[in-house]
Amino acid sequence: MSFQAAIVTPNAKPEIVHRTANYHPSIWGDRFIKCDSEDNITRVLRQQQVEELKAVVKREVFKNQATDFSHQLKLIDAIQCLGVAYHFETEIEETLEHTVTPCLLTRSFLERFDASMAQGSRTSNLGKKEARDNTHAKYHDYDGDLYNVSLGFRLLRQHGYNVSCDIFNKFKDANGSFNECLIDDVPGMLSLYEAAHLRVRGEEILDEAVVFTTTNLEKVTTGVSYPLAAQVTQALHRPLRKDLERVCARRYMSIYQNEASHNEALLKLAKLDFNLVQSLHKEELSEITKWWKELDFARKLSFARDRMVELYFWIVGVYFEPHYSSARKILTKVIALVSVMDDIYDAFATFEELDIFTAAMERWDIKCMDDLPDYMQIFYSALLNVVSEIEEELAKEGKSYRVYYVKESLKGVARAYFEEAKWFKDERIPTVEEYLRSAIFSTGYPMLATVSLVGMGDIVTEETFQWLFNDPKIVIASTTLFRLMDDIVTTKFEKERGHVASSIDCYMKQHGVSEEEVIEVFNKQVVDYWKDINEEFLRPTAVPMPVLLRVLNLTKVVDLLYKGEDGYTRVGKVMKECVATHFIDPVPL
Repeated sequence: MSFQAAIVTPNAKPEIVHRTANYHPSIWGDRFIKCDSEDNITRVLRQQQVEELKAVVKREVFKNQATDFSHQLKLIDAIQCLGVAYHFETEIEETLEHTVTPCLLTRSFLERFDASMAQGSRTSNLGKKEARDNTHAKYHDYDGDLYNVSLGFRLLRQHGYNVSCDIFNKFKDANGSFNECLIDDVPGMLSLYEAAHLRVRGEEILDEAVVFTTTNLEKVTTGVSYPLAAQVTQALHRPLRKDLERVCARRYMSIYQNEASHNEALLKLAKLDFNLVQSLHKEELSEITKWWKELDFARKLSFARDRMVELYFWIVGVYFEPHYSSARKILTKVIALVSVMDDIYDAFATFEELDIFTAAMERWDIKCMDDLPDYMQIFYSALLNVVSEIEEELAKEGKSYRVYYVKESLKGVARAYFEEAKWFKDERIPTVEEYLRSAIFSTGYPMLATVSLVGMGDIVTEETFQWLFNDPKIVIASTTLFRLMDDIVTTKFEKERGHVASSIDCYMKQHGVSEEEVIEVFNKQVVDYWKDINEEFLRPTAVPMPVLLRVLNLTKVVDLLYKGEDGYTRVGKVMKECVATHFIDPVPL
Protein backbone atom coordinates (compact mmCIF):
# COMPACT_ATOMS: atom_id res chain seq x y z
CA MET A 1 0.00 0.00 0.00
CA SER A 2 1.59 3.29 -1.05
CA PHE A 3 0.47 6.89 -1.21
CA GLN A 4 2.31 9.49 -3.28
CA ALA A 5 2.18 13.27 -3.03
CA ALA A 6 1.33 15.41 -6.02
CA ILE A 7 4.26 16.72 -8.06
CA VAL A 8 3.86 20.42 -8.79
CA THR A 9 5.84 22.28 -11.45
CA PRO A 10 5.56 26.00 -12.35
CA ASN A 11 2.51 26.85 -14.48
CA ALA A 12 1.50 23.17 -14.60
CA LYS A 13 -1.51 21.33 -13.26
CA PRO A 14 -0.60 19.19 -10.23
CA GLU A 15 0.04 15.61 -11.28
CA ILE A 16 -0.81 12.66 -9.08
CA VAL A 17 1.93 10.06 -9.16
CA HIS A 18 0.87 6.49 -8.43
CA ARG A 19 3.17 3.62 -7.66
CA THR A 20 2.25 0.06 -8.60
CA ALA A 21 3.17 -3.38 -7.29
CA ASN A 22 4.32 -4.57 -10.75
CA TYR A 23 2.23 -7.74 -10.76
CA HIS A 24 3.00 -10.10 -13.62
CA PRO A 25 0.36 -10.19 -16.40
CA SER A 26 -1.96 -13.10 -17.03
CA ILE A 27 -0.05 -16.16 -18.16
CA TRP A 28 -3.04 -17.49 -20.12
CA GLY A 29 -3.63 -14.74 -22.67
CA ASP A 30 -6.81 -15.41 -24.71
CA ARG A 31 -6.51 -19.19 -24.44
CA PHE A 32 -9.90 -19.72 -22.79
CA ILE A 33 -11.98 -17.23 -24.76
CA LYS A 34 -12.75 -19.77 -27.44
CA CYS A 35 -14.42 -22.90 -26.13
CA ASP A 36 -14.15 -26.13 -28.10
CA SER A 37 -17.50 -27.37 -26.86
CA GLU A 38 -18.83 -30.69 -28.03
CA ASP A 39 -22.00 -30.97 -30.05
CA ASN A 40 -25.32 -31.53 -28.30
CA ILE A 41 -25.69 -35.10 -29.57
CA THR A 42 -22.36 -36.14 -28.03
CA ARG A 43 -23.22 -34.44 -24.76
CA VAL A 44 -26.63 -36.13 -24.58
CA LEU A 45 -25.04 -39.53 -25.20
CA ARG A 46 -22.43 -38.95 -22.50
CA GLN A 47 -25.11 -37.79 -20.07
CA GLN A 48 -27.08 -40.94 -20.84
CA GLN A 49 -24.00 -43.05 -20.08
CA VAL A 50 -23.58 -41.26 -16.76
CA GLU A 51 -27.20 -41.94 -15.81
CA GLU A 52 -26.86 -45.62 -16.66
CA LEU A 53 -23.69 -45.94 -14.60
CA LYS A 54 -25.30 -44.12 -11.67
CA ALA A 55 -28.02 -46.78 -11.66
CA VAL A 56 -25.40 -49.55 -11.67
CA VAL A 57 -23.49 -47.98 -8.77
CA LYS A 58 -26.68 -47.52 -6.74
CA ARG A 59 -27.51 -51.17 -7.27
CA GLU A 60 -24.04 -52.54 -6.52
CA VAL A 61 -23.13 -50.26 -3.60
CA PHE A 62 -26.34 -49.36 -1.83
CA LYS A 63 -28.93 -52.01 -2.72
CA ASN A 64 -26.81 -55.15 -2.69
CA GLN A 65 -27.57 -56.86 0.63
CA ALA A 66 -24.65 -59.22 0.16
CA THR A 67 -22.11 -56.36 0.12
CA ASP A 68 -19.60 -56.76 2.93
CA PHE A 69 -19.90 -53.97 5.52
CA SER A 70 -16.22 -53.05 5.34
CA HIS A 71 -16.31 -53.06 1.54
CA GLN A 72 -19.37 -50.82 1.54
CA LEU A 73 -17.53 -48.29 3.73
CA LYS A 74 -14.62 -48.28 1.28
CA LEU A 75 -16.98 -47.80 -1.64
CA ILE A 76 -18.66 -44.80 -0.01
CA ASP A 77 -15.23 -43.32 0.67
CA ALA A 78 -14.23 -43.96 -2.95
CA ILE A 79 -17.42 -42.29 -4.19
CA GLN A 80 -16.51 -39.19 -2.23
CA CYS A 81 -12.84 -39.19 -3.23
CA LEU A 82 -13.79 -39.64 -6.90
CA GLY A 83 -15.96 -36.54 -6.82
CA VAL A 84 -19.31 -38.14 -7.61
CA ALA A 85 -20.87 -38.10 -4.14
CA TYR A 86 -23.25 -35.33 -5.24
CA HIS A 87 -25.07 -37.96 -7.30
CA PHE A 88 -25.69 -40.18 -4.26
CA GLU A 89 -26.34 -37.80 -1.37
CA THR A 90 -29.55 -39.51 -0.25
CA GLU A 91 -28.13 -43.04 -0.50
CA ILE A 92 -24.95 -42.11 1.40
CA GLU A 93 -26.91 -40.38 4.13
CA GLU A 94 -29.27 -43.34 4.59
CA THR A 95 -26.39 -45.82 4.70
CA LEU A 96 -24.49 -43.82 7.29
CA GLU A 97 -27.58 -43.30 9.42
CA HIS A 98 -28.90 -46.85 9.38
CA THR A 99 -25.74 -48.93 9.06
CA VAL A 100 -22.66 -47.10 10.31
CA THR A 101 -24.16 -44.89 12.99
CA PRO A 102 -25.51 -47.70 15.23
CA CYS A 103 -22.06 -49.25 15.33
CA LEU A 104 -20.12 -46.13 16.27
CA LEU A 105 -22.50 -43.93 18.22
CA THR A 106 -22.92 -46.46 21.02
CA ARG A 107 -20.25 -48.34 22.92
CA SER A 108 -22.36 -51.43 23.35
CA PHE A 109 -24.39 -51.73 20.19
CA LEU A 110 -24.77 -55.50 20.38
CA GLU A 111 -25.91 -55.42 23.99
CA ARG A 112 -28.52 -52.82 23.11
CA PHE A 113 -29.49 -54.95 20.15
CA ASP A 114 -29.99 -57.92 22.47
CA ALA A 115 -32.19 -55.85 24.76
CA SER A 116 -34.34 -54.58 21.92
CA MET A 117 -34.74 -58.08 20.52
CA ALA A 118 -35.75 -59.41 23.95
CA GLN A 119 -38.60 -56.90 23.98
CA GLY A 120 -39.88 -58.04 20.60
CA SER A 121 -42.60 -60.46 21.70
CA ARG A 122 -43.64 -61.21 18.13
CA THR A 123 -40.22 -62.55 17.18
CA SER A 124 -39.59 -66.25 17.69
CA ASN A 125 -36.57 -67.32 19.75
CA LEU A 126 -35.08 -68.85 16.62
CA GLY A 127 -35.66 -65.60 14.74
CA LYS A 128 -34.03 -63.57 17.50
CA LYS A 129 -30.97 -65.81 17.53
CA GLU A 130 -30.63 -65.68 13.76
CA ALA A 131 -30.94 -61.90 13.68
CA ARG A 132 -28.41 -61.51 16.50
CA ASP A 133 -25.93 -63.88 14.88
CA ASN A 134 -26.21 -62.02 11.60
CA THR A 135 -25.60 -58.72 13.34
CA HIS A 136 -22.59 -60.10 15.23
CA ALA A 137 -21.18 -61.46 12.00
CA LYS A 138 -21.68 -58.18 10.20
CA TYR A 139 -19.89 -56.08 12.77
CA HIS A 140 -17.33 -58.58 14.10
CA ASP A 141 -14.42 -57.63 11.86
CA TYR A 142 -15.34 -53.95 12.00
CA ASP A 143 -15.29 -53.84 15.80
CA GLY A 144 -11.55 -54.30 16.20
CA ASP A 145 -10.18 -52.98 12.92
CA LEU A 146 -8.30 -49.65 13.11
CA TYR A 147 -8.83 -48.98 9.41
CA ASN A 148 -12.59 -49.47 9.48
CA VAL A 149 -13.21 -47.81 12.83
CA SER A 150 -11.27 -44.75 11.64
CA LEU A 151 -12.99 -44.72 8.27
CA GLY A 152 -16.45 -45.01 9.81
CA PHE A 153 -15.62 -42.24 12.28
CA ARG A 154 -14.40 -39.94 9.48
CA LEU A 155 -17.40 -40.56 7.24
CA LEU A 156 -19.81 -39.85 10.08
CA ARG A 157 -17.98 -36.71 11.22
CA GLN A 158 -17.90 -35.43 7.63
CA HIS A 159 -21.68 -35.71 7.57
CA GLY A 160 -22.15 -33.99 10.91
CA TYR A 161 -22.65 -36.94 13.25
CA ASN A 162 -21.14 -36.19 16.66
CA VAL A 163 -19.60 -39.63 17.12
CA SER A 164 -17.38 -39.84 20.20
CA CYS A 165 -13.61 -40.01 19.75
CA ASP A 166 -13.56 -42.36 22.77
CA ILE A 167 -13.89 -45.26 20.32
CA PHE A 168 -10.14 -44.91 19.71
CA ASN A 169 -9.27 -45.68 23.35
CA LYS A 170 -9.41 -49.39 22.47
CA PHE A 171 -6.26 -48.87 20.41
CA LYS A 172 -4.23 -47.63 23.38
CA ASP A 173 -2.04 -49.61 25.77
CA ALA A 174 -2.00 -49.68 29.56
CA ASN A 175 0.16 -46.54 29.62
CA GLY A 176 -2.33 -44.53 27.61
CA SER A 177 -0.26 -44.50 24.42
CA PHE A 178 -1.26 -45.85 21.05
CA ASN A 179 -0.23 -49.49 20.69
CA GLU A 180 3.14 -49.88 18.99
CA CYS A 181 1.78 -52.81 16.98
CA LEU A 182 -0.34 -50.32 15.01
CA ILE A 183 2.81 -48.96 13.36
CA ASP A 184 2.97 -51.99 11.08
CA ASP A 185 -0.61 -51.39 9.92
CA VAL A 186 0.07 -48.60 7.41
CA PRO A 187 -3.47 -48.52 5.90
CA GLY A 188 -4.88 -48.40 9.44
CA MET A 189 -2.55 -45.57 10.48
CA LEU A 190 -3.39 -43.62 7.34
CA SER A 191 -7.09 -44.07 8.04
CA LEU A 192 -6.61 -42.89 11.63
CA TYR A 193 -4.56 -39.91 10.42
CA GLU A 194 -7.35 -38.84 8.07
CA ALA A 195 -10.01 -39.36 10.75
CA ALA A 196 -8.10 -37.30 13.30
CA HIS A 197 -8.32 -34.23 11.07
CA LEU A 198 -12.04 -34.08 11.83
CA ARG A 199 -11.18 -33.20 15.45
CA VAL A 200 -12.56 -30.31 17.48
CA ARG A 201 -10.98 -28.48 20.39
CA GLY A 202 -10.49 -30.55 23.51
CA GLU A 203 -10.27 -33.93 21.79
CA GLU A 204 -6.85 -34.85 23.13
CA ILE A 205 -6.92 -38.41 21.84
CA LEU A 206 -7.25 -37.12 18.27
CA ASP A 207 -4.44 -34.60 18.85
CA GLU A 208 -2.32 -37.52 19.99
CA ALA A 209 -3.44 -39.53 16.97
CA VAL A 210 -2.23 -36.82 14.59
CA VAL A 211 1.21 -36.78 16.22
CA PHE A 212 1.43 -40.58 16.39
CA THR A 213 0.35 -41.20 12.80
CA THR A 214 2.30 -38.30 11.30
CA THR A 215 5.53 -39.39 12.98
CA ASN A 216 5.20 -42.99 11.87
CA LEU A 217 3.79 -42.38 8.40
CA GLU A 218 6.74 -40.11 7.61
CA LYS A 219 9.02 -43.07 8.30
CA VAL A 220 7.27 -45.45 5.89
CA THR A 221 6.86 -43.27 2.78
CA THR A 222 9.74 -45.07 1.08
CA GLY A 223 8.95 -48.50 2.49
CA VAL A 224 5.55 -49.14 0.95
CA SER A 225 4.57 -49.64 -2.67
CA TYR A 226 2.30 -47.68 -5.00
CA PRO A 227 -0.52 -46.72 -4.67
CA LEU A 228 -0.36 -46.71 -0.85
CA ALA A 229 2.90 -44.74 -0.90
CA ALA A 230 1.32 -42.03 -3.05
CA GLN A 231 -1.67 -41.80 -0.71
CA VAL A 232 0.57 -41.46 2.35
CA THR A 233 2.70 -38.75 0.73
CA GLN A 234 -0.35 -36.79 -0.37
CA ALA A 235 -2.07 -37.12 3.00
CA LEU A 236 0.97 -35.82 4.86
CA HIS A 237 0.99 -32.80 2.57
CA ARG A 238 -2.76 -32.23 2.63
CA PRO A 239 -5.25 -34.53 4.39
CA LEU A 240 -8.63 -35.18 2.79
CA ARG A 241 -10.39 -32.74 5.12
CA LYS A 242 -8.43 -29.88 3.54
CA ASP A 243 -8.43 -31.17 -0.04
CA LEU A 244 -10.67 -29.68 -2.72
CA GLU A 245 -13.09 -32.31 -4.00
CA ARG A 246 -12.36 -31.74 -7.68
CA VAL A 247 -8.56 -31.73 -7.15
CA CYS A 248 -8.80 -34.91 -5.09
CA ALA A 249 -11.01 -36.59 -7.70
CA ARG A 250 -8.60 -36.06 -10.57
CA ARG A 251 -5.68 -37.40 -8.56
CA TYR A 252 -7.55 -40.30 -6.94
CA MET A 253 -8.74 -41.81 -10.23
CA SER A 254 -5.23 -43.02 -11.08
CA ILE A 255 -4.87 -44.48 -7.60
CA TYR A 256 -8.27 -46.15 -7.48
CA GLN A 257 -7.91 -47.88 -10.85
CA ASN A 258 -4.77 -49.63 -9.55
CA GLU A 259 -6.61 -51.09 -6.57
CA ALA A 260 -7.46 -54.74 -7.20
CA SER A 261 -10.86 -54.41 -5.54
CA HIS A 262 -11.98 -51.27 -7.38
CA ASN A 263 -15.53 -51.06 -8.71
CA GLU A 264 -15.35 -50.77 -12.50
CA ALA A 265 -18.73 -49.04 -12.89
CA LEU A 266 -17.82 -46.47 -10.27
CA LEU A 267 -14.45 -45.72 -11.86
CA LYS A 268 -15.99 -45.31 -15.30
CA LEU A 269 -18.72 -43.09 -13.88
CA ALA A 270 -16.14 -40.85 -12.19
CA LYS A 271 -14.14 -40.40 -15.40
CA LEU A 272 -17.15 -39.70 -17.61
CA ASP A 273 -18.70 -37.37 -15.07
CA PHE A 274 -15.45 -35.43 -14.60
CA ASN A 275 -15.17 -34.82 -18.33
CA LEU A 276 -18.85 -33.93 -18.68
CA VAL A 277 -18.62 -31.37 -15.89
CA GLN A 278 -15.31 -30.13 -17.27
CA SER A 279 -17.00 -29.29 -20.58
CA LEU A 280 -19.53 -27.16 -18.68
CA HIS A 281 -16.72 -25.42 -16.79
CA LYS A 282 -14.96 -24.65 -20.08
CA GLU A 283 -18.10 -22.99 -21.41
CA GLU A 284 -18.50 -20.95 -18.25
CA LEU A 285 -14.85 -19.93 -18.27
CA SER A 286 -15.15 -18.87 -21.90
CA GLU A 287 -18.19 -16.73 -21.08
CA ILE A 288 -16.51 -15.18 -18.03
CA THR A 289 -13.28 -14.52 -19.93
CA LYS A 290 -15.16 -12.72 -22.70
CA TRP A 291 -16.89 -10.53 -20.11
CA TRP A 292 -13.52 -9.75 -18.51
CA LYS A 293 -11.92 -8.91 -21.85
CA GLU A 294 -14.77 -6.53 -22.71
CA LEU A 295 -14.12 -4.66 -19.46
CA ASP A 296 -10.55 -4.21 -20.72
CA PHE A 297 -9.17 -3.84 -17.21
CA ALA A 298 -5.83 -5.31 -18.30
CA ARG A 299 -5.27 -2.08 -20.26
CA LYS A 300 -7.43 0.48 -18.43
CA LEU A 301 -6.45 -0.65 -14.91
CA SER A 302 -3.09 -2.20 -15.68
CA PHE A 303 -1.87 -1.80 -12.09
CA ALA A 304 -4.25 -4.57 -10.93
CA ARG A 305 -3.71 -8.32 -10.98
CA ASP A 306 -5.13 -9.94 -14.11
CA ARG A 307 -6.13 -13.34 -12.72
CA MET A 308 -9.48 -14.19 -14.28
CA VAL A 309 -8.67 -17.85 -14.94
CA GLU A 310 -7.23 -18.36 -11.46
CA LEU A 311 -10.28 -16.74 -9.88
CA TYR A 312 -12.64 -18.97 -11.80
CA PHE A 313 -10.71 -21.98 -10.50
CA TRP A 314 -11.06 -20.49 -6.99
CA ILE A 315 -14.84 -20.44 -7.37
CA VAL A 316 -14.99 -23.93 -8.91
CA GLY A 317 -13.36 -24.94 -5.63
CA VAL A 318 -16.32 -23.42 -3.78
CA TYR A 319 -18.85 -25.36 -5.85
CA PHE A 320 -18.14 -27.40 -8.97
CA GLU A 321 -21.50 -29.16 -9.39
CA PRO A 322 -23.51 -28.41 -12.56
CA HIS A 323 -26.58 -27.18 -10.67
CA TYR A 324 -24.51 -24.34 -9.19
CA SER A 325 -23.65 -22.88 -12.60
CA SER A 326 -25.51 -19.60 -12.07
CA ALA A 327 -24.12 -19.18 -8.57
CA ARG A 328 -20.62 -19.85 -9.87
CA LYS A 329 -20.81 -17.14 -12.53
CA ILE A 330 -22.16 -14.57 -10.07
CA LEU A 331 -19.45 -15.25 -7.50
CA THR A 332 -16.67 -15.28 -10.10
CA LYS A 333 -17.61 -11.83 -11.40
CA VAL A 334 -17.79 -10.42 -7.89
CA ILE A 335 -14.48 -11.88 -6.73
CA ALA A 336 -12.79 -10.58 -9.92
CA LEU A 337 -13.98 -7.06 -9.19
CA VAL A 338 -13.06 -7.23 -5.52
CA SER A 339 -9.56 -8.39 -6.45
CA VAL A 340 -9.19 -5.19 -8.49
CA MET A 341 -10.64 -3.14 -5.64
CA ASP A 342 -8.07 -4.71 -3.33
CA ASP A 343 -5.30 -3.51 -5.65
CA ILE A 344 -6.82 -0.02 -5.87
CA TYR A 345 -6.62 0.29 -2.08
CA ASP A 346 -3.48 -1.72 -1.59
CA ALA A 347 -1.13 -0.80 -4.40
CA PHE A 348 -2.22 2.23 -6.42
CA ALA A 349 -4.57 4.93 -5.09
CA THR A 350 -3.60 7.93 -3.00
CA PHE A 351 -5.15 8.25 0.44
CA GLU A 352 -7.23 11.23 -0.68
CA GLU A 353 -8.63 9.21 -3.58
CA LEU A 354 -9.47 6.34 -1.26
CA ASP A 355 -11.32 8.67 1.07
CA ILE A 356 -13.58 9.76 -1.79
CA PHE A 357 -13.95 6.23 -3.15
CA THR A 358 -14.92 4.75 0.23
CA ALA A 359 -17.63 7.40 0.56
CA ALA A 360 -18.87 6.45 -2.91
CA MET A 361 -19.03 2.79 -1.89
CA GLU A 362 -21.10 3.73 1.16
CA ARG A 363 -23.55 5.76 -0.94
CA TRP A 364 -23.75 3.16 -3.75
CA ASP A 365 -25.03 5.71 -6.22
CA ILE A 366 -24.08 6.32 -9.86
CA LYS A 367 -24.17 10.06 -9.07
CA CYS A 368 -20.91 9.58 -7.14
CA MET A 369 -19.07 8.99 -10.42
CA ASP A 370 -18.27 12.67 -10.98
CA ASP A 371 -16.31 12.84 -7.72
CA LEU A 372 -13.98 9.99 -8.67
CA PRO A 373 -10.79 10.03 -10.75
CA ASP A 374 -11.09 8.44 -14.19
CA TYR A 375 -9.67 5.01 -13.29
CA MET A 376 -11.99 4.73 -10.27
CA GLN A 377 -14.97 5.67 -12.44
CA ILE A 378 -14.16 2.73 -14.71
CA PHE A 379 -14.12 0.35 -11.78
CA TYR A 380 -17.10 1.85 -9.93
CA SER A 381 -19.28 1.71 -13.03
CA ALA A 382 -18.39 -1.95 -13.65
CA LEU A 383 -19.15 -2.87 -10.03
CA LEU A 384 -22.54 -1.16 -10.00
CA ASN A 385 -23.43 -2.75 -13.35
CA VAL A 386 -22.60 -6.28 -12.18
CA VAL A 387 -24.62 -5.92 -8.98
CA SER A 388 -27.49 -4.44 -11.00
CA GLU A 389 -27.40 -7.47 -13.34
CA ILE A 390 -27.45 -9.80 -10.33
CA GLU A 391 -30.46 -7.92 -8.96
CA GLU A 392 -32.34 -8.29 -12.26
CA GLU A 393 -31.75 -12.04 -12.29
CA LEU A 394 -32.82 -12.46 -8.67
CA ALA A 395 -35.95 -10.40 -9.25
CA LYS A 396 -37.13 -13.00 -11.76
CA GLU A 397 -36.99 -15.58 -8.96
CA GLY A 398 -38.52 -13.34 -6.30
CA LYS A 399 -35.24 -13.15 -4.39
CA SER A 400 -34.36 -9.47 -4.72
CA TYR A 401 -33.86 -9.22 -0.95
CA ARG A 402 -30.50 -10.95 -1.37
CA VAL A 403 -28.98 -7.96 -3.17
CA TYR A 404 -29.04 -5.92 0.05
CA TYR A 405 -26.61 -8.41 1.58
CA VAL A 406 -24.37 -8.30 -1.49
CA LYS A 407 -24.08 -4.51 -1.30
CA GLU A 408 -23.58 -4.43 2.46
CA SER A 409 -20.86 -7.08 2.34
CA LEU A 410 -19.03 -5.14 -0.40
CA LYS A 411 -19.28 -1.96 1.65
CA GLY A 412 -17.80 -3.87 4.59
CA VAL A 413 -14.79 -4.85 2.47
CA ALA A 414 -14.26 -1.22 1.43
CA ARG A 415 -14.41 -0.06 5.06
CA ALA A 416 -11.83 -2.63 6.10
CA TYR A 417 -9.53 -1.71 3.21
CA PHE A 418 -9.80 1.97 4.16
CA GLU A 419 -9.06 1.24 7.81
CA GLU A 420 -5.82 -0.43 6.75
CA ALA A 421 -5.07 2.51 4.44
CA LYS A 422 -5.30 4.85 7.45
CA TRP A 423 -2.90 2.66 9.41
CA PHE A 424 -0.43 2.77 6.53
CA LYS A 425 -0.74 6.55 6.11
CA ASP A 426 -0.16 7.11 9.83
CA GLU A 427 2.64 4.48 9.92
CA ARG A 428 0.72 2.82 12.72
CA ILE A 429 1.09 -0.76 13.86
CA PRO A 430 -2.13 -1.77 15.65
CA THR A 431 -2.48 -4.52 18.22
CA VAL A 432 -3.04 -8.03 16.87
CA GLU A 433 -6.61 -7.97 18.15
CA GLU A 434 -7.39 -4.66 16.41
CA TYR A 435 -5.70 -5.81 13.24
CA LEU A 436 -7.65 -9.07 13.08
CA ARG A 437 -10.99 -7.33 13.72
CA SER A 438 -10.43 -5.43 10.50
CA ALA A 439 -8.70 -8.29 8.70
CA ILE A 440 -11.75 -10.51 9.09
CA PHE A 441 -13.41 -8.28 6.49
CA SER A 442 -10.35 -7.25 4.47
CA THR A 443 -9.77 -10.89 3.50
CA GLY A 444 -13.02 -10.59 1.59
CA TYR A 445 -14.13 -13.97 2.90
CA PRO A 446 -17.28 -12.89 4.77
CA MET A 447 -18.26 -11.14 1.54
CA LEU A 448 -17.47 -14.21 -0.57
CA ALA A 449 -19.40 -16.45 1.83
CA THR A 450 -22.36 -14.09 1.48
CA VAL A 451 -22.25 -13.81 -2.30
CA SER A 452 -21.72 -17.57 -2.65
CA LEU A 453 -25.28 -18.06 -1.37
CA VAL A 454 -26.91 -15.50 -3.67
CA GLY A 455 -27.22 -17.82 -6.65
CA MET A 456 -28.18 -20.89 -4.65
CA GLY A 457 -31.72 -22.22 -4.37
CA ASP A 458 -34.46 -22.10 -1.78
CA ILE A 459 -32.32 -23.83 0.84
CA VAL A 460 -30.94 -20.34 1.47
CA THR A 461 -33.32 -17.98 3.28
CA GLU A 462 -33.09 -14.45 4.64
CA GLU A 463 -32.38 -16.00 8.03
CA THR A 464 -29.29 -17.60 6.47
CA PHE A 465 -27.92 -14.20 5.49
CA GLN A 466 -28.74 -12.79 8.92
CA TRP A 467 -26.79 -15.68 10.44
CA LEU A 468 -23.81 -14.80 8.24
CA PHE A 469 -23.97 -11.13 9.24
CA ASN A 470 -23.75 -12.06 12.93
CA ASP A 471 -20.15 -13.33 12.61
CA PRO A 472 -20.66 -17.08 13.16
CA LYS A 473 -17.73 -19.08 14.48
CA ILE A 474 -17.10 -20.91 11.19
CA VAL A 475 -16.73 -17.63 9.27
CA ILE A 476 -14.48 -16.06 11.91
CA ALA A 477 -12.33 -19.20 11.90
CA SER A 478 -12.10 -19.36 8.12
CA THR A 479 -11.29 -15.68 7.63
CA THR A 480 -8.75 -15.50 10.45
CA LEU A 481 -7.09 -18.67 9.17
CA PHE A 482 -6.91 -17.05 5.72
CA ARG A 483 -5.34 -13.87 7.08
CA LEU A 484 -2.70 -15.74 9.09
CA MET A 485 -1.74 -18.08 6.22
CA ASP A 486 -1.70 -15.16 3.77
CA ASP A 487 0.51 -13.00 6.00
CA ILE A 488 2.95 -15.84 6.63
CA VAL A 489 3.73 -16.17 2.90
CA THR A 490 3.30 -12.56 1.69
CA THR A 491 4.85 -10.36 4.39
CA LYS A 492 8.34 -10.25 2.84
CA PHE A 493 7.09 -9.34 -0.66
CA GLU A 494 4.70 -6.69 0.66
CA LYS A 495 7.35 -5.05 2.84
CA GLU A 496 9.57 -4.66 -0.21
CA ARG A 497 6.94 -2.63 -2.06
CA GLY A 498 5.56 -0.74 0.94
CA HIS A 499 2.53 -2.12 2.70
CA VAL A 500 0.44 -1.84 5.82
CA ALA A 501 1.77 -3.79 8.81
CA SER A 502 0.83 -7.47 8.72
CA SER A 503 -0.43 -9.62 11.56
CA ILE A 504 3.16 -10.81 11.95
CA ASP A 505 4.42 -7.23 12.44
CA CYS A 506 1.63 -6.53 14.92
CA TYR A 507 2.39 -9.65 16.96
CA MET A 508 6.14 -9.05 16.95
CA LYS A 509 5.73 -5.51 18.27
CA GLN A 510 3.04 -6.39 20.81
CA HIS A 511 4.80 -9.41 22.29
CA GLY A 512 8.46 -8.66 21.57
CA VAL A 513 9.21 -11.92 19.77
CA SER A 514 10.95 -12.91 16.53
CA GLU A 515 9.26 -13.51 13.19
CA GLU A 516 10.05 -17.24 13.44
CA GLU A 517 8.33 -17.42 16.83
CA VAL A 518 5.26 -15.62 15.48
CA ILE A 519 4.98 -18.01 12.54
CA GLU A 520 5.13 -20.96 14.93
CA VAL A 521 2.32 -19.43 17.03
CA PHE A 522 0.23 -18.69 13.94
CA ASN A 523 0.64 -22.20 12.54
CA LYS A 524 -0.72 -23.58 15.81
CA GLN A 525 -3.63 -21.16 15.64
CA VAL A 526 -4.41 -22.29 12.11
CA VAL A 527 -4.73 -25.85 13.46
CA ASP A 528 -7.17 -24.64 16.12
CA TYR A 529 -9.25 -22.70 13.62
CA TRP A 530 -9.67 -25.87 11.57
CA LYS A 531 -11.03 -27.48 14.73
CA ASP A 532 -13.57 -24.66 15.06
CA ILE A 533 -14.67 -25.21 11.47
CA ASN A 534 -15.13 -28.92 12.19
CA GLU A 535 -17.19 -28.17 15.28
CA GLU A 536 -19.66 -26.06 13.30
CA PHE A 537 -20.50 -29.13 11.19
CA LEU A 538 -21.67 -31.20 14.16
CA ARG A 539 -25.42 -31.62 14.32
CA PRO A 540 -27.64 -29.84 15.02
CA THR A 541 -26.11 -27.21 12.74
CA ALA A 542 -27.05 -23.53 12.77
CA VAL A 543 -27.75 -23.55 9.02
CA PRO A 544 -28.16 -26.27 6.37
CA MET A 545 -25.07 -28.29 5.49
CA PRO A 546 -24.79 -26.90 1.91
CA VAL A 547 -24.32 -23.42 3.42
CA LEU A 548 -21.55 -24.60 5.73
CA LEU A 549 -19.89 -26.40 2.82
CA ARG A 550 -19.41 -23.10 0.98
CA VAL A 551 -17.35 -21.76 3.90
CA LEU A 552 -15.44 -25.04 4.23
CA ASN A 553 -14.61 -25.04 0.52
CA LEU A 554 -13.48 -21.42 0.64
CA THR A 555 -11.09 -22.46 3.40
CA LYS A 556 -9.83 -25.40 1.37
CA VAL A 557 -8.94 -23.03 -1.48
CA VAL A 558 -6.86 -21.00 0.98
CA ASP A 559 -4.98 -24.11 2.07
CA LEU A 560 -4.21 -24.91 -1.56
CA LEU A 561 -3.14 -21.43 -2.67
CA TYR A 562 -1.45 -20.07 0.46
CA LYS A 563 0.36 -23.06 1.91
CA GLY A 564 4.04 -22.16 1.57
CA GLU A 565 3.44 -19.53 -1.15
CA ASP A 566 1.01 -16.98 -2.53
CA GLY A 567 -0.19 -19.04 -5.46
CA TYR A 568 -2.65 -16.37 -6.54
CA THR A 569 -0.54 -13.23 -6.79
CA ARG A 570 2.47 -15.07 -8.20
CA VAL A 571 1.01 -17.92 -10.22
CA GLY A 572 3.23 -20.97 -9.81
CA LYS A 573 3.31 -24.70 -10.36
CA VAL A 574 0.32 -25.59 -8.19
CA MET A 575 -2.08 -23.21 -9.90
CA LYS A 576 -0.80 -24.05 -13.40
CA GLU A 577 -1.35 -27.76 -12.77
CA CYS A 578 -4.82 -27.17 -11.35
CA VAL A 579 -5.90 -25.06 -14.32
CA ALA A 580 -4.54 -27.67 -16.75
CA THR A 581 -6.29 -30.62 -15.09
CA HIS A 582 -9.56 -28.75 -14.57
CA PHE A 583 -10.00 -26.76 -17.77
CA ILE A 584 -7.61 -28.13 -20.40
CA ASP A 585 -6.90 -31.86 -20.16
CA PRO A 586 -9.81 -34.32 -20.03
CA VAL A 587 -9.48 -37.57 -18.10
CA PRO A 588 -8.30 -40.41 -20.40
CA LEU A 589 -11.11 -42.95 -20.69
